[in-house]
Amino acid sequence: MIKPPKDLPLADIIPDEPLLLMGAGPVPIPNVVSQANGVVINHLGDTMNQVIDRVKLMAAYTFQTKSEKILGISGPASAAMEMAITNLIWPGRKILVLKMGTFSGRFAEMAAAVGGDVTILENKEFLPFTKEEVEIELNKKDYDVITITQGETSCGLKNIHLKEIAALAHSKNVLSIVDAVCTLSTMELAMDDWKLDVVVTGGQKGLSSIPGVSLIAFSEQAWEVIQRREVPCPHWCLDAKRAHGFWQDKKYHYTAPVPGILALHEALRLICQESLEERFERHLSSSKALQKGVESMGLELFIPEEYRLNSVLAIKLPVGIDSHKLIDHMVKAYYVEISGAFGLDIIRIGQMGQQCRPQNIIRALYALGMSFKLFGKNLDLAAGMAALEQ
Repeated sequence: MIKPPKDLPLADIIPDEPLLLMGAGPVPIPNVVSQANGVVINHLGDTMNQVIDRVKLMAAYTFQTKSEKILGISGPASAAMEMAITNLIWPGRKILVLKMGTFSGRFAEMAAAVGGDVTILENKEFLPFTKEEVEIELNKKDYDVITITQGETSCGLKNIHLKEIAALAHSKNVLSIVDAVCTLSTMELAMDDWKLDVVVTGGQKGLSSIPGVSLIAFSEQAWEVIQRREVPCPHWCLDAKRAHGFWQDKKYHYTAPVPGILALHEALRLICQESLEERFERHLSSSKALQKGVESMGLELFIPEEYRLNSVLAIKLPVGIDSHKLIDHMVKAYYVEISGAFGLDIIRIGQMGQQCRPQNIIRALYALGMSFKLFGKNLDLAAGMAALEQ
């Protein structure tokens, strides 16, 4: 007979003092979000219906859309990306993927898996795509869909021409799918005014909710394509029409992640209380302060200022510094965790939601500077802290 494993408490692996998560996500969550995540209610019935209606109402404000085609997804932001692709791409449909890094390139893999005719327009210089570059490519084929990432988390690059590219796609009757995973609520994005057709985001970044629950919003034009499609959706759980039955018509689809939806409700409520305008300003000023502190300390940022992503800051790794050892030391000595990268010589600090609070920035910058010093990088930590305070 197989014996059960010995007692395995979480305390054996999780430190007594929680880590300050200052990486590219997940991020710290407010207490009310944490408390909501500990509640379980029936996933069907009037109480849940009220919660869903309010989540959609607050999400519509956050997306800046009047569309009622807003759905929650039991899965990470990648599942929201996959729902967008799975429902708008099928064999023969042409899709243009604007690749600026790891995550924007993921769209191409998803589209190829469902039989899409995929073209990748890649920028390897870590610069945002221009409207002119995209127009040249759109004129080559009768594309059905284009994917655009507002903020490439893997390298800290912001697509500053998103609005113009989306308007161009709209003028050519090409549906736009926008990855706003790390940017929704951290910087301006106006779904209706910018004529975006699908916007996806995750709970664990700018929204400051828990990982594993995400949101997607469809325009009426995109929804009409989904309604007309004759090819069955290959993913049952990610079938937008089935999901719409739950999120709009109160029909059973599958057992929803109730605690996660309740957490998302509270996260969205806090966004509405703060207002998007104030939230945008808080993220911008917090990121600018951190950027100034990092540079004044003697480190170099990876992306030029005009293309720099506020929500994830990429820092060049000095020669001779091992990012894994640096990050590990920050965790063990200062209980601060930042992120490495996907093959690039950079480290990344998040500035999303609860991360961009003064006490968190101060602690993260100090831990970063002291850890670099330990590994032989001579930095002016005092200058960095002073610049941050200013």
